[in-house]
Parts: sequence; structure tokens; C-alpha cells
Amino acid sequence: MIISVTAAIINRAGKILIARRAKHKHLGGYWEFPGGKIEANETPEICLKRELAEELQIEVKIEKFFMENLYIYPQITVLLKSYLCTFISGEIQLIDHDEVLWVNKDQLGSFNFAPADIPIIQQLHLK
Repeated sequence: MIISVTAAIINRAGKILIARRAKHKHLGGYWEFPGGKIEANETPEICLKRELAEELQIEVKIEKFFMENLYIYPQITVLLKSYLCTFISGEIQLIDHDEVLWVNKDQLGSFNFAPADIPIIQQLHLK
């Protein structure tokens, strides 16, 4: 079974938001681009806005689709759709994550990212 999920590459003043999954979650301790599972009858864009509002209490403007990649974990297969976004508003609240950071693009490689997110980092470095 393939689970479709979204990821936001959120830009704010030239920095990108990354979030570390809470220890008790699947892939706890790994960093990721925030997002979440696409629900039935939901577009990826609506999912992304909903997930960011629920998990981080922030609002973004979705600029454009960036890329998608399929990653097969031992327990699940994920189709990850990523979008370039601009931060609009909100005070970040940690609900599903235990830490967030705003980092420069060239710093992304120094974090332990979830495997499905690594192709996004690789593609960002080509841009």
C-alpha cells in the first residue's frame, strides 16, 4: 500500500524550516520538511495547509510544486509530494515535532533527515 504525503519547503528570509519528529513517532528523531498524509477527497495543497496549521500552527503560501519521490520503508511505502512555500504567519507550536530550526540551504546536509526527504535536499542543492 502506498501512502501519499506532502512536504513543505518553507522559505522565510532566505532560510528553510526543518522539523525533528518527536521520539514517540514513526521515524522519531529524524528531521523532515513538515507536512503530512493526504486524506480522502483532499488535494495535496489543501493537505499541506491543513497539516501545517494543525502541527505547527502556521500559515504558508504555496508557491509551486517542487518534486515527488517514492520511498519504500520496511513497514510502508510513501509517495512524497513537496512544494515550495513562503511563510506567512503564526507562532510555531511543537505538536508532532520536538524541535524546529530555520537553516540555510547549505546546512541541510548536516542533519539526519528521514530517508524519503533526502532526494528533496539533493534536488535543492542542484537549484
